[in-house]
Amino acid sequence: MPEHGSKADISFAGRFTASAIAACFAEVCTIPLDTAKVRLQLQKNVGADAAAPKYRGLLGTAATIAREEGAAALWKGIVPGLHRQCIYGGLRIGLYEPVKSFYVGKDHVGDVPLTKKIAAGFTTGAIAISIANPTDLVKVRLQAEGKLAPGVPRRYAGAMDAYAKIVRQEGFAALWTGIGPNVARNAIINAAELASYDQVKQTILKLPGFKDDVVTHLLSGLGAGFFAVCVGSPVDVVKSRMMGDSAYTSTIDCFVKTLKNDGPLAFYKGFLPNFARLGSWNVIMFLTLEQVQKLFVRKPGS
Repeated sequence: MPEHGSKADISFAGRFTASAIAACFAEVCTIPLDTAKVRLQLQKNVGADAAAPKYRGLLGTAATIAREEGAAALWKGIVPGLHRQCIYGGLRIGLYEPVKSFYVGKDHVGDVPLTKKIAAGFTTGAIAISIANPTDLVKVRLQAEGKLAPGVPRRYAGAMDAYAKIVRQEGFAALWTGIGPNVARNAIINAAELASYDQVKQTILKLPGFKDDVVTHLLSGLGAGFFAVCVGSPVDVVKSRMMGDSAYTSTIDCFVKTLKNDGPLAFYKGFLPNFARLGSWNVIMFLTLEQVQKLFVRKPGS
């Protein structure tokens, strides 16, 4: 794990496993907020004469989904979400320390420069999501489907059905729909999350009265979530819209149409639910990771 974890002797397999466990646990706890965020991002602006928007705010959106579709609908996409976290979460976090060490060199002594932390997070985020993009695509498509009219069948029966239908109807390459904004989003957000957690934790531990405990992990996790949302919201909106709506032909097309039709503030649609989601996700994930990775520290001589 960031900074202090680099001093512990943990194999890559151990880091990957601990990261995947922590990421999956955080996903289960926070996916209702993610579902609300996706619905808000996909909702188009309405004109002056049109009806009021269906979804309003985090709690309002969650309540509407639960009322119209049942509470279980808030966990739509949980199966591909867990697929995603096993692959993406395990790789991006598990590779962070090795890549950071590679960038600073094996003979480096002292604190790692922030630029190297950012570079490591950007690299591991891009690598991980390039592999895990199909899981993200299926997760967004399942989350985007709202209440249907009576007699109208659902587009997909579940995660595995979605994978199969996308390949059969759209081609194997379609599993990497939205790869451009997804790589940009996840590389940027991963760099913001891991580098800021690393840096905030390093700073806090230098303050009098603070030690490497739950309070420090909680504060560092909140900081990581806030920075990630601030820098990642625009690409997150573009990614969600491209994956949830086939009307866009490219990343640039989606960006231009969103800007033209909905205005610049559309890129920060769902900011509060996004922060609630990422802030809580990071707190849960890092708190869990700090504990789980202790199980994988190799003892001297082993």
